[in-house]
Amino acid sequence: MRIALDMMGGDYAPKESCLGVLSFLSKYSDCELILLGDKDLIKSGLPENTNHVQIIATENEIGMHEHPVKALKEKPNSAMVIGFGLLAKGEVDAFLSAGNTGVMLVGASHMVKLLDGVLRPSMPTPVPQVNGNFSIMLDIGINADCKPEYLNQFATMGTFYAREIYDIQQPSVALLNIGEEEGKGNMLAQATYPLLKENKDIHFIGNVEGRDILDNKADIMITDGFTGNILLKFAESLYDVVKVKCNIENDFLARFNHRLYAGVPVLGASKPVVVGHGVSDATSFCGMLELARKMVMTDMCGKMKNLFVEA
Repeated sequence: MRIALDMMGGDYAPKESCLGVLSFLSKYSDCELILLGDKDLIKSGLPENTNHVQIIATENEIGMHEHPVKALKEKPNSAMVIGFGLLAKGEVDAFLSAGNTGVMLVGASHMVKLLDGVLRPSMPTPVPQVNGNFSIMLDIGINADCKPEYLNQFATMGTFYAREIYDIQQPSVALLNIGEEEGKGNMLAQATYPLLKENKDIHFIGNVEGRDILDNKADIMITDGFTGNILLKFAESLYDVVKVKCNIENDFLARFNHRLYAGVPVLGASKPVVVGHGVSDATSFCGMLELARKMVMTDMCGKMKNLFVEA
């Protein structure tokens, strides 16, 4: 399989992306990596004659705060635009970047396209649980304003993702709410609950509250991107405060280090697209490549294409 990686995306690229590539290649020999970016910088970060690697020189890279649509139009020779082009034409099997998230989402939606019937793409994130496992929460920020139908599709996509990538055969699904009882919550939650209850493609167990987020109540927690992103950023800041400022070491707290979870897929895209955190390190880049490899090997996107045909 062929996987394209934006080597310039992220605060510590290309040094850390090069180290991540080497770590990945030390484990797997069944992938050819197409590395996109400054050719001289990439070559300087890799040993000479590194096997299973092809470098494609790019220029005018897209910054983290550029407007997605404008950047895609004005920078056709950037790693992101070239990477999406390769994926759209079938010349690679997956595309990864730790760069501008907005550009990754627009590229996945409009250059690669969404699966038929998908209303909105979504990104899931793992949430550590007190029993040592983790739950999956979605959406985490790309859909700040949601309709009940969006959340219902997120539940279906999240369930499929949990089965294909994490081998959870019957993942439980819960709606994040302000009370356990049916009928609780704002208008969005109240309208979403019956849709989830009637969804035969998921194992819906009802509502969970904020105090249940870390307590093993559900394999998948569904919420709008506004709420999900606030929770995600709070968890990241809590880790930084306790770890760095308070100098406290704790095994459970250590699992909130986002570098452990590498990248996340754009669920709903017709082909594998993986988005990494802006501060990704070598471990993160290696993990992104491993996730992309598994998505390709399981044909996750191909199997998902029939989920919403009648939607």
